[in-house]
Amino acid sequence: MVVSLSRRGEVEPFHAMDILAEANRLKATGVPVVSMAVGQPSDPAPSGVRQAAAAALKVGRIGYTDALGLADLRQAIAGHYGEHYGLDVPASRIAVTTGSSAAFNLAFLAMFDPGDRVAIAAPGYPAYRNIMAALGIEIVEVELGGDAYLHAEHLRTAHRERALKGVLFASPANPTGAVIPADELAALVSTAEELGIAVISDEIYHRLAYAAPDTTALAYGSGVTVINSFSKYYCMTGWRIGWMVLPEALVRPVERVAQSLYISPPELSQIAAIEAFKATQELEAVKARYAWNRELLMKRLPELGFALAAPMDGAFYAFCDVTRHTNDSMAFARRMLAEAHVAATPGRDFDPLQGHRTMRLSYAGSHDDMVEAMARIERWLK
Repeated sequence: MVVSLSRRGEVEPFHAMDILAEANRLKATGVPVVSMAVGQPSDPAPSGVRQAAAAALKVGRIGYTDALGLADLRQAIAGHYGEHYGLDVPASRIAVTTGSSAAFNLAFLAMFDPGDRVAIAAPGYPAYRNIMAALGIEIVEVELGGDAYLHAEHLRTAHRERALKGVLFASPANPTGAVIPADELAALVSTAEELGIAVISDEIYHRLAYAAPDTTALAYGSGVTVINSFSKYYCMTGWRIGWMVLPEALVRPVERVAQSLYISPPELSQIAAIEAFKATQELEAVKARYAWNRELLMKRLPELGFALAAPMDGAFYAFCDVTRHTNDSMAFARRMLAEAHVAATPGRDFDPLQGHRTMRLSYAGSHDDMVEAMARIERWLK
């Protein structure tokens, strides 16, 4: 048998998922693992979302929709931009996607050609790097060093070295949780437009900021592409439903690519997601628990020698410098899982250059789990 393998398949593995697989293997043998490895809410989708899905299943016909999604959901998303941000975003500029992962695929395919240079922050979400590498896009990783977030001067410096075609950033960010202040976000977008650099803003952790209101990059530039998702704040990870807000010129190109790659997002998830915007009271209670967990970790992690490597402004992550304990966070994470039964993500996922020094811990679980995790790590380190 002849098997053909392309170099596109040689991307770095997503180590958080490897750690999760090992944690699940241990759980299956009866080991009580506390998982802080994967960025997934531990709460179910809101009750109204589940009820809408159940009603749709009772009717029974779940089929294809338009490639850009159900009109009712696109209108609900447009309404969200008016209510939450005070922005008038026409539903015609919204594309519903099979999770934010599909949105990144569609954005990269519609906006960039092989060989184009696109800047991202390091540390940053590994799927950015891995998807673009598979598509032949040249990734320019901007090491943040002592800075918490990507800013305009980073962009100017990278562009001077060789022209950039695009820039992608997240606020709040994964893995750091850092939020780009509104004035810095405005400067970043305007600088990109001045230099002719296309902007993609990953806003999937919006509504999960703790110290400042959400600011969308759409407020600062007409050419911005925004990607968001129902996975994080809305507790709908496995429903695989997200969205994009596109400049008018990109709507039809994205639609054409989506028709061939995905046909349409899953209709059941779309029907259910319409109800997510009505569940704010339920979801704010979940966010309040994240805030409680955040306060605990901000205190306990430095006490355990896990220095905070970034401000915990948003999302549900603590990004830590672990060099007091190790210079190999991958091996340290495996040992912590095997011996303390606490799963966390090694920094290699987020920064191939400096990731051996760092780890990311998700605090999206229950408060009792967070207390137990800190106690286990403390006993293990002693």
